[in-house]
Amino acid sequence: MAPMTETSRFAAPPRMRSRRLRDGMFVAGLLLLFLVGLGGLAAATGWEETLAQLRGLAFAEIALLLLLSLVNYLLRGTRWHIFTRTLGIPTTLVQDLRHFIGGFAMTVTPGRVGELIRMRWLSRETGWSAERTAPLVLVDRAADLATMAILLGAALALSTAGISGALPIAILALLAAYIATHPRLLAWCVTQTYRGLGRWPRVFGRIRQSVRALRHFTRPAVLAPALALGAAGWLAEGLAFHLLLVWMGADIGFWTALGIFVFSTLAGGLTGAPGGMGGAEAAMIALLKLQGIPLEISVPATAVIRLTTLWFAILLGLLVLPLAERTSKRAAIDVENR
Repeated sequence: MAPMTETSRFAAPPRMRSRRLRDGMFVAGLLLLFLVGLGGLAAATGWEETLAQLRGLAFAEIALLLLLSLVNYLLRGTRWHIFTRTLGIPTTLVQDLRHFIGGFAMTVTPGRVGELIRMRWLSRETGWSAERTAPLVLVDRAADLATMAILLGAALALSTAGISGALPIAILALLAAYIATHPRLLAWCVTQTYRGLGRWPRVFGRIRQSVRALRHFTRPAVLAPALALGAAGWLAEGLAFHLLLVWMGADIGFWTALGIFVFSTLAGGLTGAPGGMGGAEAAMIALLKLQGIPLEISVPATAVIRLTTLWFAILLGLLVLPLAERTSKRAAIDVENR
């Protein structure tokens, strides 16, 4: 039997390479559908006007939009680090940023369940089981819901224009965040769901076990910085959307732009579609139309902001994913050899 070289030791098996190829094709397909859909709208409103809006954006302006998105990811990655340390997981900030950003590669999976790959990396590098790290997913999603609901409420209060349908979405997001950060209430919901279905007792038992660990995150010393980091991150992307509209000659005010961006993001997430595809774009274009923004501006604005937020995150995730995989494999082998 030939000795295993350092190169072959970490080479991906054929099945994994096939899976990566399939995932890459899936992402490319979704991106194509996204561009075709918005392209159809652009064609219906006139290519000349749409292209003129896109050509009017300078390279420095696009760079600023990407930078504001990166600020969002880094701030929320730092929040992820706070959560891991609160749970007692011995990770560094660099590790957690690598896991958090690398997980964006799986954003386009239905319900974003693919982001659970972060749990695998944590398990390999720290030895913690997925059941012990599962609360991270719940509390991270709850923190996003809470901060976005708060920002949406602030936008409703401070915007000079109304945002149709935003209040029920804000209330739903806050309610979901409240339940997810109260272990007893969430455990009761899990129990009632199990009783209603009467199936999968082992799965629900593991969920209840993970729910108990949420008590670590309910302290003000943890929640306060987590909410502040999340709010600052989403504010950065809301500011990017506001600046984009100003550059396109459609200044509707910062708070209205923020409210439309947050509402559309939440609405897209509620559809359960990969990355909120379809729902977020439709909501954004419809709300901009209600503000009197013509399609020749709202369509390219929606395309640009989604490319510089959702698809930029996916691109960063795809770039970081191989590094996260290699690093976690090496860590797992080091643990086995000790």
